[in-house]
Amino acid sequence: MAGSKILVFGGTGPAGICLLRELVYRKHAIIVYARSPSKIPSDLAASPLIEVIQGDLSNYEAISSAVSKSSGIISLLGPNIKDTKYDPALYSSFYSALFPIMRTHGVRRILAMGTISIKCDEDNFSLMQYMVVCMMSTFFSTPYQSILKVGDVFAKEGAGNGIDWTVFRIAGIPGGDDEESWKKDRNEGAGHFVGWVGEKGWSMNQKRGALARWLVDAIEGGADQWIGKMPAVAAGTLS
Repeated sequence: MAGSKILVFGGTGPAGICLLRELVYRKHAIIVYARSPSKIPSDLAASPLIEVIQGDLSNYEAISSAVSKSSGIISLLGPNIKDTKYDPALYSSFYSALFPIMRTHGVRRILAMGTISIKCDEDNFSLMQYMVVCMMSTFFSTPYQSILKVGDVFAKEGAGNGIDWTVFRIAGIPGGDDEESWKKDRNEGAGHFVGWVGEKGWSMNQKRGALARWLVDAIEGGADQWIGKMPAVAAGTLS
């Protein structure tokens, strides 16, 4: 039986902190699964809406406990471009283990972060995407392979079997995670592009506060048309 909270993975990085601010702003009860909860700002950590479960990506008992209390999952997990000393299958293996846990507890919806290094058949040609892929595959092979494996595991293992997944692909996500910066960016970021790379309106950037706003819209049901797909999400006006 699914719970009622929104489970967040990757909630201690800048984009994750913006997401927590947006969820609290909209009065959602939240579970933050984190290896280092001390990275959560004190103003958020003190919120009665936030429950923290500490653990790493291999602590499946703790992950199962978190999932059991959840109605949906938002994951901002992903490789650090500067970190090359890890198994490229780290995140894909985590998702592969997460799917059966979700099915066990009846949790269907998950939004997971990808990047435009993941190519989709629906994408149009984009010189910017081409350059990003060339740079990542040449100079940052480990994080590049890592994010490709994330796309593969959702396409192959997430399909059907009770998982309603969306991999949202991003490029640059500038912006601060303090309350003032988040509020400014989310208020100015009411328009979103959600679609395919290279389409009219697509851009390379989306402010973190604006991305957080879209993610909460999505987990509330505003992106159900993208279930089983990997749209690019960026600043813009199309949806």
